[in-house]
Amino acid sequence: MANLKEIKRKIGSVKNTQKTTNAMKLVSSAKLKRTEELAKRSRVYAAKLTELLNEIAQKMQQSNAEGIDNVFFRNVEKPKKVDIIFITADKGLCGGFNSQTIKRTSQLIAEYKAQDVKVRLRAVGRKGIDFFKFNNVELNDEIVGLSAAPDFKSAAEFISEVSESYVNGETDKIILVHNGYVNMITQEIRQDQVLPVDTSKLELNSVSTSELEVEPDDDDTLLDALVKRYVEYTMYYSLIDSLAAEHSARMQAMDAATKNAKEMVKELNVKYNKARQEAITTELIEIISGMESMK
Repeated sequence: MANLKEIKRKIGSVKNTQKTTNAMKLVSSAKLKRTEELAKRSRVYAAKLTELLNEIAQKMQQSNAEGIDNVFFRNVEKPKKVDIIFITADKGLCGGFNSQTIKRTSQLIAEYKAQDVKVRLRAVGRKGIDFFKFNNVELNDEIVGLSAAPDFKSAAEFISEVSESYVNGETDKIILVHNGYVNMITQEIRQDQVLPVDTSKLELNSVSTSELEVEPDDDDTLLDALVKRYVEYTMYYSLIDSLAAEHSARMQAMDAATKNAKEMVKELNVKYNKARQEAITTELIEIISGMESMK
């Protein structure tokens, strides 16, 4: 009977876990819908910002035979210092969501160190921070709470400090790594070069049909302001994209956990019924044996 009590206790425990994982799945599903809408609106703004940046950069390139003479566009072929910003979640229970970002960041660190490039690591999200601290990897900057609740002002402040170090020549390149949202069942690692501006994403050699007019004296000022906003919004959008992917990954993980709990309950019920039948059979045998001995 002690065995029966233990199995019954396990069934109750697994059923409680099943209720919890199912509730977490529903919460993540609701949060995903809201974040997905926010990501769609942000994507439109980011596209328009990139389009405007492209137009200004085109006009500057056309007016200067040597190309764009701007600090934000100066690509260093052999960088000596690189800043890597990576985004992870503050919480777990989302499958391999965080581990994929950490794995890609670790690969980047190894690649740059093999080229004798100094890497400065900047972390957003508790899970990534905890991992690298546990492995005694130095973090130049860290922030908790931003990946769970993206805020443009906080994102802009965080990336602005890194941008300043780039402008001052303290770093040659800024790379942003995060796990991005593709759809409800798929996430993918995204690695973006924040600074210098990746001109491969711009159509600088295309024929401009824009009616935008910029005075020669104002083009540098306007380009600087645009690039700063472009960098700030890249950081903000990456946080939203990462959050959508996190909810998607957690929803899948909790759905799998709920199904596993359901299967475990079935198996435990079969085990319980077998143990109960064995107990009843044993009691019957004892009763019959006792009656036989009294004859």
